[in-house]
Amino acid sequence: MEFLRGVLGVIGLGCAYMAGRSLVAFRKGWQKISRLYGWVIRMTVCLAAVAFRHSVDMVDIAIWVVAGVAFAGGCWNTYHQKPPEDLSREIFPE
Repeated sequence: MEFLRGVLGVIGLGCAYMAGRSLVAFRKGWQKISRLYGWVIRMTVCLAAVAFRHSVDMVDIAIWVVAGVAFAGGCWNTYHQKPPEDLSREIFPE
């Protein structure tokens, strides 16, 4: 049961990262809000399931804190994305 708790924690971390990316993408107009809601719901279910059968302990708190960091990292990573390179001059020389 502890192994499954850890797997749910890792899935929750991934969902938190993707929720952060989705938040910035929604705010920039790249995605619809339904995709953001989907990641937030997945993240919430996974992180709540970690503490479902046990009382809240240090493992739960650590996973939730790391999920917050992953959410912030996803936001930062998407917000500071490099623009794509313009390779038209290299592909089609003048």
